[in-house]
Amino acid sequence: MKFIIAIIIFSVIILFHELGHFLLAKKSGIRVNEFCLGLGPTLFGVQKGETYYSVKLLPFGGACMMEGEDADSEDDAAFGKKSVWARISVVAAGPIFNFIMAFFLAFILISCIGVDTPVISGVMKGYSAQTAGMQEGDVIVKMNNKSIHFYREVSMYSYFHEGEPVKITYERDGQRYTADLTPTLDEESGRYLLGLTSRTERKKGNVFSNLKNSVYEMNYWIWTTLQSLKMLVTGKVSPNELSGPVGIVKTIGDTYDASKSDGIFYVFINMLNFSILLSANLGVMNLLPLPALDGGRLVFLLIEAVRRKKVDPQKEGMVHFVGIMILMGLMVLIMFNDIRKLFI
Repeated sequence: MKFIIAIIIFSVIILFHELGHFLLAKKSGIRVNEFCLGLGPTLFGVQKGETYYSVKLLPFGGACMMEGEDADSEDDAAFGKKSVWARISVVAAGPIFNFIMAFFLAFILISCIGVDTPVISGVMKGYSAQTAGMQEGDVIVKMNNKSIHFYREVSMYSYFHEGEPVKITYERDGQRYTADLTPTLDEESGRYLLGLTSRTERKKGNVFSNLKNSVYEMNYWIWTTLQSLKMLVTGKVSPNELSGPVGIVKTIGDTYDASKSDGIFYVFINMLNFSILLSANLGVMNLLPLPALDGGRLVFLLIEAVRRKKVDPQKEGMVHFVGIMILMGLMVLIMFNDIRKLFI
């Protein structure tokens, strides 16, 4: 059951991404030859109008195959025949739909359980928070230049900037104060601590506050993804910590197992939280300016918009082909690493 749930979550998120491309292509008058869920051989499909809708063997991935997207076509409904801004909107729609999905799922989550307010429950003796005079009930609103809306952002900021001094802005009795804190290494845990503690109590709001916090929730996962990528590029985390479809499905399954004893509501909440993370993550990853990804295609389209002249299709195609080969090689390595972890 857990693996079926994991595959459904993964598939729905990818399908929604491709739906963004599909709807904007239709709106722009571009013919979509095939709209599919999954990869590999076709299990079944149906022709409806100009589009063939199909389900493939492997439930990971999907595609919106447009006329003339990757090859020359003289058809007036071809991707390449449309204006550069129409093509930009079609390519950008996939990641944008992922962010839209993350926002709506966040609204459901927050409406159900509220948000973890950035209120500290106390300070630890001997740490800089106590020295700076911070107290129970203080509300953290900023860490350096980053605005804080949830308490988990405090923890994640400390993780991404481990050991670095931080200027904290907090509120007390309606007044704002600042404190310059320097993390101290805790020998027992091996972590750098500011000395802040929290009971992570959740607070429910009304529809309007939930909508606002849903934006913050989506932004939180986008920020977390970008910071994680930064740590990967700078070598602060190992590539072995990357997960592909196999690892993601396993993690969702493990989360399901851990929460099912608490009841169906907690299973629903945890699966919802995971879906928000994955949707925002997929949106960010696809916007990276790498060949073969939506972000890489957007780079060529923006160059075209500035130059008012198309990049040589053969050169662009070669760049994307090389990018696809590299991405496929990376996916094989990640999948191998995921499978290896199953037996460790």
